[in-house]
Amino acid sequence: MAHREVPPLGVSLACDIEYRPNRRSPYRARVRWLDPGGGSRRTLSESKATEDEARDWIEMIRQAAKGGIDPATATMDLATYGESVMDLAMRGLEPKTLDPYMAGWRLRVVPALGHLPVRMITNGAVDRTVHAWIAEGCGRSTVKNSLAALTRVMEQAVRDGIIDRNPARVVGWQRAYNQAEDELDDPRRLALPDWDTLVKLANALVERSADRYAGWGEVVIFAACTAARIGEVSGVRAGDIDRKAWVWTVRRQTTPSPGGLVDKRTKGKRARDVPLIPEIREMVGRRLDAVGDNPDGRLFTGPRGGRITTAVLRDATHWDEVVQKLGFEHLRRHDLRHTGLTWMADAGVPVHVLRKIAGHGSLATTQRYLHPDKRSITAAGEALSLHLSDRRSPSGPQLRVV
Repeated sequence: MAHREVPPLGVSLACDIEYRPNRRSPYRARVRWLDPGGGSRRTLSESKATEDEARDWIEMIRQAAKGGIDPATATMDLATYGESVMDLAMRGLEPKTLDPYMAGWRLRVVPALGHLPVRMITNGAVDRTVHAWIAEGCGRSTVKNSLAALTRVMEQAVRDGIIDRNPARVVGWQRAYNQAEDELDDPRRLALPDWDTLVKLANALVERSADRYAGWGEVVIFAACTAARIGEVSGVRAGDIDRKAWVWTVRRQTTPSPGGLVDKRTKGKRARDVPLIPEIREMVGRRLDAVGDNPDGRLFTGPRGGRITTAVLRDATHWDEVVQKLGFEHLRRHDLRHTGLTWMADAGVPVHVLRKIAGHGSLATTQRYLHPDKRSITAAGEALSLHLSDRRSPSGPQLRVV
């Protein structure tokens, strides 16, 4: 996209809000100004769901105009802006550095944040994005290069006067790898201890949400009892549930994309069956009844019918605040999955069955959920002793000295 001429400082904007009923976003906010170069009238508009959102948008454009920023540039999304300034943002880099930066930009930054206007990207949005990369298994160098590319583009936005400070300069993200390593070594340590604690957490999240939407608690309980990811819970359709056998066939997950939220195949790229225990069947049945005969109806949505993500759940329920008050300050939404797998392992589910339920590619990953308690350790010692006794017996194999 070519740059437009930046209006002079203090350019005068004519602003208005038009209400258009029977539309999903009925409030159209509009700004108009005279192009000082050619004298033509230029217009920029955007539709919003509420009048307050429309006023906020107009105020954002006003502030941009005060700084001499073209209103069209002020509303540009990150992917478009990055394309237009990439040469400036990456100037001075050696090819061996530029290549991994650009790979990080294309493969991670744009899919995660490219659809957002530059001025709407916050420290929180960047922080959650980085943690999502870590959760997906990206290595330290991959995250570092992706974040470096984003930082350079956002630094150019600071120089262009679009934003006041660079939101990509996040700190402490390396510490998230310590928790990721703990998850790989001992995921049991991240699980909730019991059913009562899970219900207490679910109720507290519902109580803290703005609308006290019971669905938030049901999502949490369902995720823990099925050892599922939040994106997979969001992807549940009525047709995925076998109400006779009480089995859920996990076929898809909801994930962010450049165009918004989309449903795609599960992380393991294949469907898997998960049992629905009696404790959640009444809730699942109630939701199936609400969906009716539509097999594509979603079982779990937000209060307005929108799709759920881990970030949506976190923000709507004030997750971080709630878990800290309950004494689980390090608990993440993904730890609900660890909870379910840990409970199943403790219940005696065979490891090969647990692996299928979890959708793990490696048996070693599933084995980390097994609990080597004192009884099993003692039994291992007894088994070894018996094995050695058999080898010492006359009827057993004999050691021959040559």
